Order: sequence, then structure tokens, then C-alpha cells
Amino acid sequence: MDHVLRPVTVIGGSLAVTLLAGWLLDLLLRRIDARHPETPLWGLLRRCRLPFRLALCTVLLRSSYREAGILPRHPVGVGRALTLVLIASAAWLLVGIATAVVDAAYARYAAGAPDRARVRRVRTQVTLIQRVVTAVVVAVAIASMLLTFPAMRAVGASLLASAGVLGIVAGIAAQSALGNLFAGLQIAFGDTVRIGDTVVVDKEWGTVEEITLTFLTVRTWDERRITMPVSYFTAKPYENWSRGGAQMTGTVFWHLDHSAPIALMREQLGHVLGEIPEWDGRGAGLAVTDTTPNTVQVRAVVTAKDADDVWTVRCAVRERLITWLVAHHPYALPRIATSPALPAPPPGEPAHPGPDLVAGRARGVS
Repeated sequence: MDHVLRPVTVIGGSLAVTLLAGWLLDLLLRRIDARHPETPLWGLLRRCRLPFRLALCTVLLRSSYREAGILPRHPVGVGRALTLVLIASAAWLLVGIATAVVDAAYARYAAGAPDRARVRRVRTQVTLIQRVVTAVVVAVAIASMLLTFPAMRAVGASLLASAGVLGIVAGIAAQSALGNLFAGLQIAFGDTVRIGDTVVVDKEWGTVEEITLTFLTVRTWDERRITMPVSYFTAKPYENWSRGGAQMTGTVFWHLDHSAPIALMREQLGHVLGEIPEWDGRGAGLAVTDTTPNTVQVRAVVTAKDADDVWTVRCAVRERLITWLVAHHPYALPRIATSPALPAPPPGEPAHPGPDLVAGRARGVS
């Protein structure tokens, strides 16, 4: 019976100690979190309870499995299995702690930072740093797990002996991947594009939704996702409407008749903008920017706090001023001239409007 009771006792005791230690740690984190509500770190660390319990239980079993007689006929296999579980759980715990620290630091910074552009910059950087740390920890854990096998140790020695040749081959084969990796780090710390920025790439307007070490996702206005390699943003030109601040200036154009009441339109523009909540009040203006034989080009300039609001303001101004012109000044809309042109006056005589032109004006025809 001893060969049965001893393993059961050791395993049961390890599980009991693990559960008790996990409960005490969770209780401690909850109390610290209640005393320090200004930081979410302690609450985020509670997510690491499961990998902590797994690592602790594995350590207890790894240190006593031989004396306990757990599968005495296969001590090497049991020890190797426990070692693999310990490495995996330790890597899981380390990634969880790093993620909690990074998320807590970002949340605390974002809550007190007035500049939203800097908040997006920090968010981009911490996201990429978190993914780099995760990738490094996972790679080290996998390498450590492989090195527990004697055959893999021999392979590792041979790989180190030919590291120069393998490095050249790997560099050539992974040139594109490595280029995207370094481009992702350049974007993170070069502050060229950030999560939440409004960009125009390949004539597509959208918002940067995700940045990884190899690709970047842009969400367009119609909810499509464009996935692009991050090297695109370090090798080709693109528009970043959020660079230097999210505030935007937009334009609205009309093609109107030469008789359009520009002064009244300028006054009406002020009334219209006062009724649009998306207008931020920074600036507005209306001017004739071009003329053709048949029309004049009128441009209004409006401002808003970001790209979405400036689009809304432009559409509202365009619609309301067109409606106002149709209702109160229909003669200002572009028309096709149907009356014949006036003959040139004889030399020495002043030019004067003829009866056809006067009649055409009375009928609303230029």
C-alpha cells in the first residue's frame, strides 16, 4: 500500500498547497487593488492566477516525484514531462505579468494625458513592445523545451558550429519578414503612424485599427479592412490626417451663376455653421476661387475636431446652402444661355444692354 499511498499523498498535498497559495495570493491582490484604485495593475495581475498555480504545482511535483515514487519505472519520462510543463507555465506566467504591467502603465498614462495624439503614440509603442516581449519569451521557452531532449542538444551544437552559414541563408530567406519586423519597430518609435490615426493609402481613406510587427490594418469608412505590410509605411508616401493633431480643415465647392449673391451666401454660411454641432468654431470662410465663361466657383472653408466631424460638416453645409439657394435665390444656380449674343457696338459708342438681354434677364435666362 505504501507505493500507492505515497504518490497519492504527494500529489494531493501538492494540489492542496497550490490551491491554498493561489487563494492567498488572490486575496492579497484584491486587498491591494481595493486600497489603490488609482492603478489597475493589481486587478490585472489577478489574471495570472492560473499560470501561477500551474507553475507552483509543477515545481512541487518536480522536486518530490522521485521520493514519492510516481511511476517509478519511468522516472526520466516523468521528470522530462514535468520540466516541459514547468517551462511552459513559467513562460505563460511571465507573459501574463508583462502584459499586466504594460496595460496598467498605458491605462494610467491615458487617463491623465490631455494630448490624444500622444496617447495613440504610446498605445502603438506599448502594443508592439508587448508583442516583441511575448515573441521573445515564447521563442526562448520553445528552445528551452527542445534542449531538454538529448538529441536536440546535439542538433543545437551542430547548428552553433555552422551558425555563420545558417545566418546567411536565414537572412536571405527571411529578408522580407525581417524588413517588416524592423519597419514595425521603426513605426513604433519613429512616431510616423499610430493606432487611431486617419490615413489615406492607395486612395483609400480609413483609420489605423491594428499595428503588429509585420502588418498594419486600416479600417475604411465603409467597415472594410485593408491589411498592408508595415514596410509600406516606411517606403512609400501616404497621407496621415492625424499627424500633428486630429483637427481638420475641409472645403466645400459650388459652381454657380455669375449673379450669385456671394455676400448673402457668406452670411448664410455663418447661420448654417451655428446649427451644426460638429463644427468646432475655429474658422470659416467663403470666397470666389475661380471663374469660367458660364459659372463661378465658390469655396467655403470649415473646421472640425477630427476627420469624421469635418466630413459631416462639409456634407451639411453643402446640402443646406444648396437648399437655401433653391428656395431664395434660384437665379444663382448655373443655367444654359439661350439668348443670342449682343453685337459689338460701333466704334465710339458706349456699350448698352439690348432689349433681348433685358427680356432674357426678366425671364430668368442669362
